[in-house]
Parts: sequence; C-alpha cells; structure tokens
Amino acid sequence: MVSSLYLSEAFGKMANRLEAVTLKKELRQRTLARLQELAASDKKVLREEEILAELFDSSLWANAQTVATILPLPLEFDTEKVLRQGWQEGKRMVTPKSLPERKLAFHKTTADTERIVTNFGVFEPAIEALVEKKEIDLILVPGLVFRHDGYRIGFGGGFYDRYLADFQGQTASLVFSEQMDEDWQPQAFDIPVARLFIG
Repeated sequence: MVSSLYLSEAFGKMANRLEAVTLKKELRQRTLARLQELAASDKKVLREEEILAELFDSSLWANAQTVATILPLPLEFDTEKVLRQGWQEGKRMVTPKSLPERKLAFHKTTADTERIVTNFGVFEPAIEALVEKKEIDLILVPGLVFRHDGYRIGFGGGFYDRYLADFQGQTASLVFSEQMDEDWQPQAFDIPVARLFIG
C-alpha cells in the first residue's frame, strides 16, 4: 500500500514542476513582448553593435577557431553579424540542425550554405557538414530569459541543455538587458552559460 507521505511528496513535486512550467511560460511571453518592442525601435541595431564590440574584443572570441551560433529569427540577436565576422577572420563557423529526441548537431556553415526552414520555424543549414562536439571551441548559446549567474530559459525544447551537458568548450550568450530576469529558479537539468555579454 502506498503511504500517504509518499503520495504527499509525489504531489508536491508535481505541483512544483507545474508551477515552474507556468512561470517559464509567463517569462517567455513577457520577454517576447519586450523583444518585439525593441525590434520595432531603432535601438536594436545599436545595442547589438555594443554587445558585439565587447564579444569581438574578448579572449573568448580571439582564442576560438571554431564558433557555434544560430541562424537568427527577426526578434533574436542578429548573429548574421557574428557569422560574417567569423568568416572574415578565417574562423570555422557552425550552426545547428535539430535531430530526433530533441538533440542538436552542428554543421559547418559558409556564406554560400543553403538554408531551410524547419517545422519549428527556425533556419538550419540544408547541407550535411557535421562538426564533432569536441572540435567546437565556443558556443554562443541562444535563449529568451537569463539570470546573471548564466542560467537561461530557452524556447522550451531543452535542445541546448542536452547538448551542453558534456560539452568541454567555452559558452557565452549575447543578451539584451530586456531579457534579464532574476525572478525564477533553475531546474536540475538546466546548464548555465559561462559568460553573458549584456547590452
């Protein structure tokens, strides 16, 4: 027979998980609204330039030969500028493709790489040019909501947390101040980013 204490603990954990899911959903919606407002202004480009100046002046960037970033959507940080800078400096730039079971793989991406739109509405490289995880020096991790200790809330798939669980290289994120929010607690499976470039 299942004890009442066990049931109480189980229901308590379930309630906590549901509360965390609800809070994350609210934070995502709130932050998306802020990003929409930022994108509608002329400030987004200037803020990106300030953040990128700090990134490109950092040892993280200087020491990285293979850099992973995303192919951005309009509301996201314009990482096309990161790709162009990397190509100009002769770095190997890689971008993600989604796999079954919410996993990621990164593929070499050049200015000539064809792009496709996935069922999730994101851009991915069309070609297969896999780069092994151990070869990546720096991953610029996307996200919606961030804390100053590096924990982040993404779009809900857990793709990056899975990929970063055994990643040995460097991690950073390019973050608008509108995305910063300390009013939530990370969960056991969340993986923090080592450095935030905030502007």
